[in-house]
Amino acid sequence: MSFSPHPFTLRQLQYVVAVADALSFRKAAERCHVSQPSLSAQLAQLEGVLGARLFERDRRRVLLTSAGKELVERARRLLVEADELVEAARRAGDPLSGTLRVGVIPTVSPYLLPTVTPALRKSYPRLKVLWLEDKTEVLTRELERGALDAALVALEADIGDVESEVIAEDPFVLVVPKDHPLGARKDEASPAELRGEDVLLLDEGHCFRTQALALCSKARAHELEFRATSLTTLTQMIASGAGVTLLPKLAVPTEVQRSQLRARPFAEPAPKRTLALIWRKRSSLAGALKQVATTLKSVYPGS
Repeated sequence: MSFSPHPFTLRQLQYVVAVADALSFRKAAERCHVSQPSLSAQLAQLEGVLGARLFERDRRRVLLTSAGKELVERARRLLVEADELVEAARRAGDPLSGTLRVGVIPTVSPYLLPTVTPALRKSYPRLKVLWLEDKTEVLTRELERGALDAALVALEADIGDVESEVIAEDPFVLVVPKDHPLGARKDEASPAELRGEDVLLLDEGHCFRTQALALCSKARAHELEFRATSLTTLTQMIASGAGVTLLPKLAVPTEVQRSQLRARPFAEPAPKRTLALIWRKRSSLAGALKQVATTLKSVYPGS
């Protein structure tokens, strides 16, 4: 390993990433709390020592060069590592103190956070958890770039190369209006019963939609054109008689009772999703996150 001085600073890398995100020198300077001429000068110096042009700019727009795209991603990784170095040092005495930034998918957050939030507060009084609700694609991207420390997602989605700790398995349930023939049956449901049924599902981008759609397609069900943005909207539409749907069991106590619907579990092997807490490989918070995952498991409904 060479110990000669590096020809650039972490601050210059922050400027590069800020410009790449904003595609604007003015907005990047505002985010970094520096003047635009200072930021431009630092980037010009960095391009000089690297021997590569990172950005193309004119009066109307800023674009990343092909070399810039690769170097920006490397800069992101270096900044994440630097942040984790500082965080590891700060947490050395008490890893479960300070602020933890955790993402959570919309089909989990309203049904689980009211239970887990007070449990985490009681178990780790020095820890403050900031939750960010968004779709899996956004959460995994924010996790990779270091904006999140962890995320609560379904493992069946495309989550990349991460570490994980399983929290629970969440089976799917058939949900129908209270006067629907499928709701009158007392036995467990089978996917074959969906054949020819009008099914409502979530909008694109929800990992739960992908799993439910695969089941409905195999059963030759008919997906209606309307696509809900949330499970609450979905169940309200079912209550109005628009069709049938699938819900994760986690959401059933809230959504089915509120809308006076009927729910039937599927016979084994039941379709399901696997909920897990995920984090970056080699994260300095891995030990603390495993403890948090253990707490989440202990308070998960039905555990």
